Amino acid sequence: MPDINRKLRVLLVDDECGFRRSLAERLDIRGYEVLQAQDGNEALRMVRFDRDIDVIVLDKNMPDMDGPATLTELKIYRPEIPIIMLTGYGSVGSALKVGQLGVFRYLSKPVPINKLTQAIDAAAQEKTNALARMDMPKRRHTHWRKRLTGSHNLRPLMILLGFMVILLASLMPLPQGLLALLDSPKTVHRESDLIAGYPSYVDMAEATTIAEHFRAGYHPPGMTSDNQVTHLARRAMLMVGLIVMAALFWATGAVPMGVTALIVAVVMYASGVMRPDGIAQAFAKDAVVFIFGVLVLSRVIVSTGLDRRLAMLLLKPVRNLHLLLFVFLPLFALTCSFVSESILIALMMPLFISVYREIKQDPKQTASPESHRQLLVMFALMLCYASNLGGPGSPAAGGRNAVMVGILADYGQAPSFLQWMKYGLPFVPVAGLAVGLYFFVAFRRRIKVRNLDVAEFARRSSKRLGPMNREEHVTAAVSLLVIVLWIFGSERFGMGGPILLGLVLLNLLGVMKWREITLIHWDVVFLYAGASALGKGLAVTGGALFLAQGSMDLLAKTAGESLLGETFLPMTVSLVTGLITNIMSDGATVAALGPITVPMAQDAGLHPWALGFATAYASSFPHMLIIGTPANALVYIMCKDPVTGRQLVTQKDFLKHGFLVFLLSFAILWLWTFLGYWQWIGF
Repeated sequence: MPDINRKLRVLLVDDECGFRRSLAERLDIRGYEVLQAQDGNEALRMVRFDRDIDVIVLDKNMPDMDGPATLTELKIYRPEIPIIMLTGYGSVGSALKVGQLGVFRYLSKPVPINKLTQAIDAAAQEKTNALARMDMPKRRHTHWRKRLTGSHNLRPLMILLGFMVILLASLMPLPQGLLALLDSPKTVHRESDLIAGYPSYVDMAEATTIAEHFRAGYHPPGMTSDNQVTHLARRAMLMVGLIVMAALFWATGAVPMGVTALIVAVVMYASGVMRPDGIAQAFAKDAVVFIFGVLVLSRVIVSTGLDRRLAMLLLKPVRNLHLLLFVFLPLFALTCSFVSESILIALMMPLFISVYREIKQDPKQTASPESHRQLLVMFALMLCYASNLGGPGSPAAGGRNAVMVGILADYGQAPSFLQWMKYGLPFVPVAGLAVGLYFFVAFRRRIKVRNLDVAEFARRSSKRLGPMNREEHVTAAVSLLVIVLWIFGSERFGMGGPILLGLVLLNLLGVMKWREITLIHWDVVFLYAGASALGKGLAVTGGALFLAQGSMDLLAKTAGESLLGETFLPMTVSLVTGLITNIMSDGATVAALGPITVPMAQDAGLHPWALGFATAYASSFPHMLIIGTPANALVYIMCKDPVTGRQLVTQKDFLKHGFLVFLLSFAILWLWTFLGYWQWIGF
């Protein structure tokens, strides 16, 4: 039912007054709230102004505008409302014809009342599913408190709170520390330069301030040499407020994810953070193109059945929960140390979704729907967290590591590939085992699936498809080409170039149709575009650097100087990095904090690698928010039921389990790495 605390509202549309009133009385006795319309025109007017109609019962044969014509008009304005068609002249042919127009069910007059009520209840549930698929909020609450709380995709209280954050950030007095930061000139001594953490620091001319560099590079409207510092400071504070608002909306489902990204765009354009073309470029980054392409490729892989073939191949050894969590998961984390985690998530997640569906449809399984959902939550989050924790293993694990290598190179301390592995790779398998243990403890009682033989389910699912056909062979070859280009050509072609090439090839070879592109979940593309724009705006305005320095200062004042001393400095730096990287992209976090944390090592008498690695490693812990990494975003959007539209893995799941895995990650980093084998191998 759409809402157990409210009667279902049914609209009866029939030109026979006596029949309509009689049927309305019988439905009213059974607890339905019934509205009546004598023809299609009246029904259309009622539907346009009444947003709470659940089901329409429509007569097929009416004068002026008949049932099919009325149905067509109603679907234009309210496509989510299911329509039950009644007629006294039923036939299979007419049922099929009307069914093509989108009728929910076709019933012949006279219809038994119990049969009609069953159809109405089923139709009401279908409306709930349709609302979820369309990301349309339900407007059902009559009490003002419930109206403020709202429902998913429409939470007025959270929306109001978010815009109050923006307003407060826009009107509050500008912090003197921010003004001083933006007006500080670049010096010849980077190790002591206040603004060394600015992302464009290398490109800045000597004696140039952040405000001057920003004005020369972005030419924002209304910014002059006289007001450049206060102008940029106001935009920096606005970006701080905007990222808080976006995180609030994404975490609570105040509005659809894509709409949040559009709000970010509107605010950035209206406030003149950058020129329009600069804002557009911030939204259209290579990572956004990558996300778009992966969603399309994943859809093609599933539609051809290739995902089930791969599941059988890759999951063949996994015959129980122990092998899945304590063998497969650590090996997967190690693999993510050398291949982009986004690539592996894009490959593996469809396979586990296929296994989940196979288990759910298995008639031998007696588990509840919630137990099945918990199984998918475990599949999704274990892949996410294992892929994140593969980050410290090597410089090839992600852009954040490349950023840190570049920062250390500026100080003449760049590690080689093997040197990085020496300090980071031992962390990965231990972290993978720990995550496996966490999921074993957290889910072993929730998952009521009998005999979790993943390999057997994958084999049975693949066997039903028969031998591989041409489409599967072509898709496999193109996917392999894309992966090879990702691994060996990403420096030149980026992550988006290879995936676009793959989509073009699939289309030219007759495997992918343009319709596949139109049917992807565009909300996740907009989500990551908005997150990218937020990170860019926060960084170039100096807001990221201000937050980073403020966090360090606050920690020093509240925790005491002892926590910033030689023994605990790597722990402190890693904790700050881990907290910030959950609201900013990992690369942006390292770019903002790295130039600050690496020079701190000299003051503490530590090797620069100690703090450089601590910063880079902790940026691999964005476990709590969907926007943390592209991998998180991909997993989230792939775990949406295509039939009901229900989000099977939610932001709440990320927060609940991500927080605990976040703490577990730091326990391993501190005890096993910093106080463990680092003490043995030294610097």
